[in-house]
Formats: sequence, structure tokens, C-alpha cells
Amino acid sequence: MSESQSDTQSRTSNVTPSSGGSVAPSPLVTQQGRTTIADTVVAKIAGIAAREVPGVHALGGGAARAVGAIRERIPGGRTNQSMGVSVEVGERQAAVDLQLVAEYGVSIADLAQGIRRNVISAIEGMTSLEVTEVNIDVQDVYLESDDQDESQQSEPRVQ
Repeated sequence: MSESQSDTQSRTSNVTPSSGGSVAPSPLVTQQGRTTIADTVVAKIAGIAAREVPGVHALGGGAARAVGAIRERIPGGRTNQSMGVSVEVGERQAAVDLQLVAEYGVSIADLAQGIRRNVISAIEGMTSLEVTEVNIDVQDVYLESDDQDESQQSEPRVQ
């Protein structure tokens, strides 16, 4: 079993499945019907909310960002708002995992706290799902000199 599968299975116990007995009323599960929210919807909301926090340079690991950069350059291509975000959504709860690149000089502990607050607020406000956890994996730290190094490498050395 892969590591991501075991993470998903261990998190399943935190996301409450529907029970056969009487359940507390929920804005999403009522006597008049049930509203389901796709994982992709919650992932987009989480991705947008995380990007809004100052100090987040990008979401996703190195390979995902590289593929995303290529996708954005294709005519008609657009930014994948859920890149670097994985979610598990139940009937009443959601769990979120984020991979990101932080800007250099930002307190990572404060950044994580701000991201959690913003992501939880956005998801709970828009979907009425209870967010049980927001796990943050800081993959890298962005330095402005990283962009300068790349632009210098693309210029020809001789003319």
C-alpha cells in the first residue's frame, strides 16, 4: 500500500461517515434531501484560500509546479487552483492536505496558522462542512534570486 493510501485510510477515521441511526441535523443532510460536495470543489476552495495568505509563494511540489507552468503557457490553459491540494470529503466533514513553497523570511509557524485559519474559514463558510484538519507540508523556500538565476541561464552566453 502506498504512503498516500495509508494517509487517506488513517484520515478516514477522522471524517465521520453517515450512520444508519438518527443523525444530528446538518445544512447538507436534511429531511428534504441531501447535498453532496465533490472533492474537487473543496480542493479548489482550499487552494484559493491558501494562496490568499501573504507568504505563500506557490502550492504544490516541484514536479507539480513544473507541469502547472507548462499548462499555463498553453493557449487556453489556466491555473489549476487545486494544485498541491488533496482533500477527503465526507457527508459532514473534510480533511485537507497542502503542499506549498513559502517565501523566505516568513515565519513558517505563523504562515501555517494563517493558512489553516483562512482555509477552514473558506471551506466551512462556503460548504457548511466541518474541517477536521489542515495538514501543511512546506516543500521549499522561495528566494528572489531563484528567479534571477533562471533568467540569466536562459540568456545565451555568447553572441
